[in-house]
Amino acid sequence: MDDYIELNTFLKIHALAATGGQAKIAIRSGAVKVNGAVETQNKKKLREGDTVEFEGKKYSVSMKRQGA
Repeated sequence: MDDYIELNTFLKIHALAATGGQAKIAIRSGAVKVNGAVETQNKKKLREGDTVEFEGKKYSVSMKRQGA
């Protein structure tokens, strides 16, 4: 199983960034943490159970698909 979502896409899907450009700026500036560590890779692969922290809030990565 190789399900993942890229960090920039995760930020857009969860409305934490309005555009890909805004997501890239947030990530590259060090404003995003993955599993407690600052992450600056725009296309970092996130997997089920990872935690993303942005603007003081934590989000859990879930690969559950709607309708599945």
